[in-house]
Amino acid sequence: MKKKISVLLCIALVISAFIPVLATAAAKKPDSVPPPMEKRVIIHYKRGYGKPSGVGGGKPPKDDSGQYKLLGKGVEWKSLPVTYVIDPDNEYGLSESFIVSAITDSADEWDDHTGYELFGGYSIDHDASWDDEVRDGRNELLFGDYPGDGVIAVTIIWGIFSGPPKTREIVEFDILFDTDFVWGDATADPDVMDLQNIATHELGHGVGLADLYDSSASDETMYGYSTEGETKKRDLFTGDIAGIQELYGE
Repeated sequence: MKKKISVLLCIALVISAFIPVLATAAAKKPDSVPPPMEKRVIIHYKRGYGKPSGVGGGKPPKDDSGQYKLLGKGVEWKSLPVTYVIDPDNEYGLSESFIVSAITDSADEWDDHTGYELFGGYSIDHDASWDDEVRDGRNELLFGDYPGDGVIAVTIIWGIFSGPPKTREIVEFDILFDTDFVWGDATADPDVMDLQNIATHELGHGVGLADLYDSSASDETMYGYSTEGETKKRDLFTGDIAGIQELYGE
């Protein structure tokens, strides 16, 4: 009888010693690796140049609400409103007040069509940078020279684009208005590239919408081509509105 009790006691001691080992192993199990931070480069070409590589996905709605594409399911700002930085320095003699007005009016156009305030306040920084290599935590809009023919503007989106949609998000955007074109107000001079027209389009990328290239979508703000004198992108069209409301609600 004593022998049997001794055997049971030994078994109990072995089990009690083994359980902490299992607990320690479980505690040391590494967490799942978070998706990497990525960037998307979206080039806005002048009409007549070849279609660039597409960015974004999704199908246009089947009803009459227009066409739109998203940068990806769940790819949106998780914290609103978004603040941004404007560098008004330019070689065209455009006043700071004109540039600020054109860009803030562009931001307001998106805000006017969703229940959320997408864009908050802005600041002026004459030393802003277009962050194509390393992000700096600021959403910056500025003029600069971009290599390549027919490039009107380029937007870089930094964020998480892979993994479960609920973990995806936009964390920064930077917009460069290419100085290969003369910028201004096309309602006053149809020979210039209209700043408000293009800024509205680029800010659409900044909040999660992708380009459209089908000619049937040419009235949409997110249509991927533009030219001098164009101003229709200043005002959102049916697909733009449907797209921004899918992301952020009515």
